[in-house]
Amino acid sequence: MSGVGEQSPVSGAPDRRPVGIDELLDRVRAGYRRVEAREAYEAARAGDALLVDIRYAALRERDGLIPGAVVVERNELEWRLDPQGSHRLPEATGHDLRAVVVCNEGYASSLAAASLHQLGLHRATDLVGGFQAWRAAGLPVAPATR
Repeated sequence: MSGVGEQSPVSGAPDRRPVGIDELLDRVRAGYRRVEAREAYEAARAGDALLVDIRYAALRERDGLIPGAVVVERNELEWRLDPQGSHRLPEATGHDLRAVVVCNEGYASSLAAASLHQLGLHRATDLVGGFQAWRAAGLPVAPATR
């Protein structure tokens, strides 16, 4: 069957069939290649990716921070990474930015990466398993400062 935004084969009108979150995640993840923790780490070290931590403050305080990642609250993400926006981060220099979005377990980051794609950030992706996968891989974590 057609997806949301596609035309219904019967009426020609947009298909408004509701989807569940699992189907939505499958759809958005099919639009880009997600990265594993080690690949994200190496890309950031090489200067080829900007790690963007969208976890909320309580999780950052509890679990720590990824050194070198920029922290951007989820509700500010599009404004801070839009290269044309007046509230952009200095790192948001163009639509070719490879942003790797990191949430706690790799779910919210998928939706966030899809939103960045809609802004034209075609290299945006997210971290499979999120911060928890990063930590489980033994990659660097710094304590959060209060």
